[in-house]
Amino acid sequence: MAQYDLQLQADVLIIGGGPSGAWAAITAAKEGAKVVLVDKGYCGTSGATAPSGTGLWYVNPTAEEREAAMKSREALGGYLADRGWMKRVLDQTYSNTNQIAAWGYPFPLDEAGTSHRKSLQGPEYMRLMRRQVQKAGVRILDHSPALELLADEHGVAGATGVNNQTKDTWRVDAASVVIATGGCAFLSKALGTNVLTGDGYLLAAEAGASLSGMEFSTAYSLAPAFSPVTKSAFYTWATFYYEDGTVIEGAGSQRGRSVIAKTLLTQPVFARIDKADEIVKKAMRQAQPNFFLSFDRLGIDPFTQKFPVTLRFEGTVRGTGGIHIIDETCATEVPGLYAAGDAATRELICGGFTGGGSHNAAWAMSSGYFSGEAAAKYALKLGVGAADRKAKGLSEASGVPKVATTRADALDTQEIIKAVQDEVFPYDRNWFRTGEGLQSSLGRLDHLWHELKQGIQASDGNIVRVREAAAMTATARWMYTSGLERKETRGMHRREDFPRIDENQKYRIKSGGLDKTWAKPLVDGVQPRVIKEAVV
Repeated sequence: MAQYDLQLQADVLIIGGGPSGAWAAITAAKEGAKVVLVDKGYCGTSGATAPSGTGLWYVNPTAEEREAAMKSREALGGYLADRGWMKRVLDQTYSNTNQIAAWGYPFPLDEAGTSHRKSLQGPEYMRLMRRQVQKAGVRILDHSPALELLADEHGVAGATGVNNQTKDTWRVDAASVVIATGGCAFLSKALGTNVLTGDGYLLAAEAGASLSGMEFSTAYSLAPAFSPVTKSAFYTWATFYYEDGTVIEGAGSQRGRSVIAKTLLTQPVFARIDKADEIVKKAMRQAQPNFFLSFDRLGIDPFTQKFPVTLRFEGTVRGTGGIHIIDETCATEVPGLYAAGDAATRELICGGFTGGGSHNAAWAMSSGYFSGEAAAKYALKLGVGAADRKAKGLSEASGVPKVATTRADALDTQEIIKAVQDEVFPYDRNWFRTGEGLQSSLGRLDHLWHELKQGIQASDGNIVRVREAAAMTATARWMYTSGLERKETRGMHRREDFPRIDENQKYRIKSGGLDKTWAKPLVDGVQPRVIKEAVV
């Protein structure tokens, strides 16, 4: 066995320290499990939630309010959501949010003294969650991305990785693993997404897990051209203009976003948030102060002055696709492996469409809770010695590089990443999809995949980029393979050659594969689980 600078044993390993990972860690520890959490960044400040404000799908437990909450997004999501899952998540979100309040989160009070719990400020929320993770006795390894899972013939058994700052290697042997690594925004520079490169998808696929809903990955969010802050909801009060000041008819933040995308193909687009009254303006600044930082620095009043906008790609961070889960515990097809948050498919409560916050935040805390609880019970059932199984790394078996090559003729990580971005960023390739366009992009991505399997360089010395480049390439291939399989327009998946919804395709699509990607309908929904348990 290779030697590592740090070697630990645990019942449960959590990979990812955003809200879903934090909830998973706290819940697993509460079950009595010994828990280690590893984060690519600093748990409490990294990821999409930490720097932002987020809405929350917090709904009072009355039949009328719950019915309205479930019905509100069903049509947008193409009727692929599952009401049983919706109810479970609404229940768990209600409970978890109240728990956050009990821990001391400062929810605002109205004049009557009523606590309003429909939104969270990311910095305060994640600071609180880190404290709770530490209070639960969880060992946190910051700046320590996982580079591969460990497994034996019985299932996953931990992971290995590196500390980004010290370059020390680490290995955690664990009886179960929760992947909570977030989605994939392809290093698009959207706020908080610099660590969200699809790593968890690749880890899961190497272990034998599949994905679901990867065609629902065309999430482009409105942002000022000069800012990484993507707060599309604010543009509900905006008017959009051509450069000469003429209004762009049909442009809007929700159903009119495709008009903006088509216009941006040929010319710049400008916005002015000129429909907001004084009450709304004040509420905006209170709810999302970071939205205004760039404007204030540049001396622009977004309510009275036009400013250039862009559509910044956020992929599966605001898409709904992710690792396929097979039951109510958020288990994958691989024994001992669980998924939570943006790393897991969110179709179960959103179908084929979601925005920022709200359902996403609810799914993160709920799936984190479900997976942490189940991972702990699974590990504790295996008993003493379950984390000492002499498991081996999976990246070598799959042939996907974990470290950089010294071959002088090999492509560099930056070249691979740029080539992948060239396939997924352009609106005319990813937003306005066609079978011919998807197939063409997929051909180039397949070529990239085989190139990187021969080994890639990391000229900037960042060996983690090797793994990120592989994960982004794999994610793009699953996205487009699934997009080819869904020959209709449903949710956020748009096919120019199949512009209407097809009732015969009212099903989810599973995908997977490494050297050869595949996608097929999941007609039966959540499939039964077959487990070969470890014997220790």
